Amino acid sequence: MIRVVAIITAQPGRREEVLALFRANMPNVHAEAGCIEYQPFVDADGFAGFQAAIGPDAFVVLETWESAEALKAHAAAPHMAAYAKASKPLLAERKIHVFAPA
Repeated sequence: MIRVVAIITAQPGRREEVLALFRANMPNVHAEAGCIEYQPFVDADGFAGFQAAIGPDAFVVLETWESAEALKAHAAAPHMAAYAKASKPLLAERKIHVFAPA
């Protein structure tokens, strides 16, 4: 099993536009072989005392894949290239962390 934590930071004030593109692509990703989880998350309210907030322009994508091969196929999928092209002008930064069980 492979887990991915992607931190996506939009240009100031553009997060909702990026999320709209992301959500439109989600059914394509969920249909991919080996996709277990693929979901965006934003800061939860009410945890300021101990939360390390990512801020109003960012969101985190939590992904779970059956295998490294499934993740590599996902990264090469045409719908991911289309999403990347559409969202690139809206992004300030993108960090992708890939994890394997310890």
